[in-house]
Amino acid sequence: MEAGTVPDKVTISHRGAKYEIGRAKRFYGIWVSGAPESDPIDRWPETREGWEQAWARFVTIETPASITAVEQPRGKLRLPRLKLRSAPGPRAGRPVRMLAGAGLLGLGVVLGVAGLFPGYIGSPSLASQADQLVPHLLYLVTWAVSAALVALGVRSRSARASIGALLGTGLSAVTFGLFFADLGQVIAGGSSLLGAGLLLSMLGWLACAAGSVLALTAAPAGRPQPGAPLAPAPAGPESATPAFGTQASVRGYAAVGRPSRPRAADAGAMALLLLAAVGTVAAFAPSWDRYTLSQASTGAAETITAGNAFSNPGVVIAGNVIVMIAVIGVALLAALWRPVRHGAVLLAGAIVPLAAQAISALIQASETATPGMFGISSSQAAASGLTITSGLTPIFWVYCVFVISLLISCAWMLTAPHYPAMPPAQRPPEPGPADSAQSERGEADDTDGDTGGDTDGGEDHEESSYA
Repeated sequence: MEAGTVPDKVTISHRGAKYEIGRAKRFYGIWVSGAPESDPIDRWPETREGWEQAWARFVTIETPASITAVEQPRGKLRLPRLKLRSAPGPRAGRPVRMLAGAGLLGLGVVLGVAGLFPGYIGSPSLASQADQLVPHLLYLVTWAVSAALVALGVRSRSARASIGALLGTGLSAVTFGLFFADLGQVIAGGSSLLGAGLLLSMLGWLACAAGSVLALTAAPAGRPQPGAPLAPAPAGPESATPAFGTQASVRGYAAVGRPSRPRAADAGAMALLLLAAVGTVAAFAPSWDRYTLSQASTGAAETITAGNAFSNPGVVIAGNVIVMIAVIGVALLAALWRPVRHGAVLLAGAIVPLAAQAISALIQASETATPGMFGISSSQAAASGLTITSGLTPIFWVYCVFVISLLISCAWMLTAPHYPAMPPAQRPPEPGPADSAQSERGEADDTDGDTGGDTDGGEDHEESSYA
């Protein structure tokens, strides 16, 4: 293909020294001069707002003096004019709902703290069992951080509210199965095992989950606003890289983002993240605890493993399966979330209970095992010279490796290169002409857009994942 030419499916409206801008099927795009139509350096939805964003990026990366309009062949139809409407403001009551979410999170933390001291399953309390206390404290601290971020974010209209909501949602999604498994032990063993601590802890989870979801749904989804005060990108080809992880705002409210269709370039990173999630849940199910019983009189030794997720009553197994499904689901959602850094926060919330389970196992393995755990009295153990040592199975360390892999993926997502979205620029010209087939489809799309595409619910337009 000759330099400066583009296949017929793309209509170029303006060209500069290095780049050219135009319209393709269902999107506006910027190409390096002479590049194939399948290789735009960035693209935007086929709307007036999308064109203005595309033009703002084009005049930023291109030398303004070199930009010239491309003469179109006669007989081509021009694009219909798109009615420019002001962007909708924040929904009424948004701050109130976000503050209500923060309040529910705070209430859940208070209930969770109160649940540490009464009997949990049976008479023992969480506070009397170090291996159970530490995980629950980690949950409560994370939910408290989430509540603080939401409250502070509402006050300053910053990204803190979105970050707090995502953090609490990720944690709540995974811990649901853990609390359900604890309740399953009571269902299987009888109501006499139900302690006030378990009841308070589950009410605390319910309040935290409701508060996280309420704050998440109250935050704006994230349609970039034309002319928003965003930092300009540096000149040169690097600035044309998709804005992976950029953050939009809606009239001062930092956008929480939403899932988006993945790019082919992200397939490798997504596959590694999902592989780490699948490996984590696969290593979560087998036995972690290993006990070696040695009898001095005979010299016999026996190794017993415990903790298999599928060697429990059915309702407890159901809770463990819910945990596995939640881990994979949250990992997938985090991989698709844009801005990608917000997806990392969602993933971080899910990693907290996974790491807490590993810490709990380490604490339990460090404690002295008693003969009573195996139905042997202390006198019988002393008479036969029975000694018990505890440890962890190899699969536990495999689990730890996968959890660390999730942490590395989360860190990579948090540190992904940040490229600002479209900076403010001079008013762009009207969109360039398109061929008749594109124009006919464009008129239909524009008709839909004028009937409500810019209302508060009109975020169904195909958006760039990077704007």
